[in-house]
Amino acid sequence: MTSLAAAIRAVPITGAYVAAKHGVIGLMRALAHEHAEQMIRVNSVHPTAVSTPMIHNENSYRIFQPDLENPTAEDCSEPFRGQNLMPIPWVEPVDVANGVLSLASDEARYVTVVMLPIDGGNVIR
Repeated sequence: MTSLAAAIRAVPITGAYVAAKHGVIGLMRALAHEHAEQMIRVNSVHPTAVSTPMIHNENSYRIFQPDLENPTAEDCSEPFRGQNLMPIPWVEPVDVANGVLSLASDEARYVTVVMLPIDGGNVIR
């Protein structure tokens, strides 16, 4: 299951979105209880901002740089970076895919009900 870092720690202004993502954690836990006897593992990944069109668009840039007439990704990289403990503005989709691959691998055969942050330290910020 994919959620976001804000499901582990709340962030302001996005109450309904954060509430929905918190629900993913509850759903993960319930499904783990329901399917453990069949050896089905249920985990969730919680990335920080991911470099996708969801954050790389004019509306998102305006949220992070409302005083600029035409903000760009470069203009917004510092505010995004401020969300993470590590000095990164966002992670790449491959970083999330690698986390999912790790949880789905045979090496994680007994790993279940894990909330895996792929967040550059966002959840402890």
